[in-house]
Amino acid sequence: MDEVGRGALFGPVVAAAVILPECLDELSDAGLKDSKQLTREEREILDVKVRNMALAFCVAEVDAETIDRVNIYQASRMAMLQAVMGLTVEPDHLLIDAMRLDHPCRQTKLIYGDALSLSIAAASVIAKVHRDALMRELDVMHPGYGLASHKGYGTPEHRRALVERGPCVLHRRTFAPVRAVDPDAALEEQILSDFLFEDADLEEGAEWA
Repeated sequence: MDEVGRGALFGPVVAAAVILPECLDELSDAGLKDSKQLTREEREILDVKVRNMALAFCVAEVDAETIDRVNIYQASRMAMLQAVMGLTVEPDHLLIDAMRLDHPCRQTKLIYGDALSLSIAAASVIAKVHRDALMRELDVMHPGYGLASHKGYGTPEHRRALVERGPCVLHRRTFAPVRAVDPDAALEEQILSDFLFEDADLEEGAEWA
């Protein structure tokens, strides 16, 4: 299993779970490794190979609204759990890149797992190709942010667009670069500040009474 999009400012976090056959020579010979070390063309070729060879795979998304509500760590765990639960073959052991899930299956947490396990690398490729394609589609729906190029991450181009245009409905509003330019966030902070100030005045008045 692996996830992608955890550090982005826009859109969902995406997780993939993959069960591969025992013989992995074809994928190893094809150059399967951590998706971040592959070009787009290499990832898309490997994505097709993995999907064709896998005994089962599932991709799951958790949207920006949920990320803002529960935080990105918990949202990533939710996406991974949904991906596992969506497998058509019951897994007997989970290999996860630096995370544990609330699942009864035995689990091994691997730091830099996508560099150590072909199964995790396969999941990273499927998740990355899926999310990148989604970002290209959303770039058409939300033009002006450059989503097709930076895939929602906090590049200088994206940050400039946020300052100029403000965030859209799919931006992660609890993430600092988005919150800093979000007029709704400023209004919420002002309302909270006013409420706390008024509450403090009431408590002070009660003490004097």
